[in-house]
Amino acid sequence: MQSSLLLKTYIGFAIIYLGIQFLNIEGFDFYMKPVLLPILLAAVVVSDNFPSKKILLTALTFSWIGDIILLFTDRGELYFIFGLVAFLVSHLVYIILFSKQQNTRTNDNKVLFWVGVLVIIVYFIFMIDTLFPKLGPLKIPVLVYAIVITTMLFFAFKGSLKWAIPANNYILIGAIVFVSSDSILAFNKFYAPIEHASFYIMATYCLAQYLIVAGILKLNSKI
Repeated sequence: MQSSLLLKTYIGFAIIYLGIQFLNIEGFDFYMKPVLLPILLAAVVVSDNFPSKKILLTALTFSWIGDIILLFTDRGELYFIFGLVAFLVSHLVYIILFSKQQNTRTNDNKVLFWVGVLVIIVYFIFMIDTLFPKLGPLKIPVLVYAIVITTMLFFAFKGSLKWAIPANNYILIGAIVFVSSDSILAFNKFYAPIEHASFYIMATYCLAQYLIVAGILKLNSKI
């Protein structure tokens, strides 16, 4: 009950935050953004214990650290790099998290699996081919990051074929939206400016974190 209330609180707070983002009201981002993930962290903390609970909390914590660091990117490129590292760790922990979830179904649809794998590979090639010429000295860090988020998406997709419904769809959609958020950020920073980029990045990011947390909690619910 407490966990459900906190998830609803997160949704409400995120809507207010995104509304302010869309209206481009300056000053609020610095104070509101750091509050978002602690609400999700609290929702996980008060939930019933499950085997991968600490892993989920670790992933969210590193994402939160990344949120804080990226608030200071206007002070130098180093803050962007450190923020990238924090989210890189977060995605690595999400990979571990997805690999630890209990399988309750068998996947007999090999065609669906390989089509999904092909789509993920095409996405990776497209991103690298498009952005690589624009990356300059950040080629290697961004390549490593792209490999990790693509792997995270693969584990979410692979798991979704074997996890319980509807939690599997929450997690898969969350992973897809998370990758979308990172992709928008990368295109805006390295390829071409996107109008309202900050809003789209944060809207997809907030939704992604919510769906993954809600999905993992549903997947491990004792009810």
